[in-house]
Amino acid sequence: MIGVASALHLQRRGWSVVLVDRKPPGRETSYGNIGFIQGEAMRPYPMPRDFATLAAIATGRSNDVHYSIASLPRHIGPLLRYWWHSAPERHKRISHSYARIIARATSEHDVLIREAGADNLVQRSGYHSLHRTQAALDRAGAIAEEVAAEYGVRSKVISAAQLGAAEPGLMERGAGAIHWRDPWTVSDPGGLVSAYADLFTRSGGRFVSGDATTLVPTAAGGWAVQTDDGPLEVEAAVVSLGPWSPDLLRTFGYRFPMVRKRGYHRHFAGGGKLNLPLHDPEMGYAMAPMARGLRIASGAELMGPERSPQSRQLARAEQAARRLIDLGSGVEAEPWSGVRPCMPDMLPVVGPAPKHRGLWLHFGHGHHGLTLGPTTGRLLAEMMSGEMPFTDPSAFRPARY
Repeated sequence: MIGVASALHLQRRGWSVVLVDRKPPGRETSYGNIGFIQGEAMRPYPMPRDFATLAAIATGRSNDVHYSIASLPRHIGPLLRYWWHSAPERHKRISHSYARIIARATSEHDVLIREAGADNLVQRSGYHSLHRTQAALDRAGAIAEEVAAEYGVRSKVISAAQLGAAEPGLMERGAGAIHWRDPWTVSDPGGLVSAYADLFTRSGGRFVSGDATTLVPTAAGGWAVQTDDGPLEVEAAVVSLGPWSPDLLRTFGYRFPMVRKRGYHRHFAGGGKLNLPLHDPEMGYAMAPMARGLRIASGAELMGPERSPQSRQLARAEQAARRLIDLGSGVEAEPWSGVRPCMPDMLPVVGPAPKHRGLWLHFGHGHHGLTLGPTTGRLLAEMMSGEMPFTDPSAFRPARY
């Protein structure tokens, strides 16, 4: 989503753009998320700092985060920075910057959805966040009121009976739910990226298969990359490789700390039906009706570069979901897996590389790449084209690292 949205916005400002990727658009992390365009997510996800939550994660009692002790050394540096930035006052300042881009998420998508003819993939009715106890529902309702007062986000606390009326397929309804009304949901996230990519090529853009790790500066002051169609030389290059971006940029002398959170999903084809996606924060997962079935997506796994054949978090999520709804059998033999590229300060990297002319960076959107792609794609294109950016880009500048 990040690369395709960047290409579209540059194209609209007169650039001749080529998208280079090893796979067709919409086949990596943008394919595998839960499909939320999160217009309500004004505050990025901080690292928990209270002892009880950290103890639950450390002892494996929480399903939000799973880790292996052997893999912790590769994560410890970025995690310590993440913990530091998650202090209440720092997180509050970060949230003000984050809210400026989240607030435009649905409106920026709306333009592209309509032009790409992708309305059939998008539902504009929000999602439910289920809470099993009245105390949990009251706490969530208080947070929803805070976000409404500060940012104007719309939500509604609904009772168990109201949730049951809205979702008759649920067998358990807990104490009720928060109906977050501003988010949009997508029945095929990878399909939405592909629709945007088709819009890009219909508008004169080119897509070629190639290996971004071959990117090198040229003697003439531009950039070159090897593609299946031969070498490609350009005036400027945008690195939008998600979790792989720091690896490429290390060859140019940059060190970007990144918290790489692996996530899993699997589809189920049962008799149960959801009208809107459902978030189950107590059990650390979400499920959403998708084109291939009911998709369950897990929380964050901090492991090595390899994927687990079976995710412990996803297995726990499936057990919890089966108590709520008739899941039926799994569609895939094994779950899908992808990596979320999370920066320690919870803000994406958008702007010029500090030491290389014509090299621009656009990555690190964490859990909200699908949400933010068109918004930060516009911000990047405005900067590259010498326009006045729609918002102050300094909080997202690569030079902060």
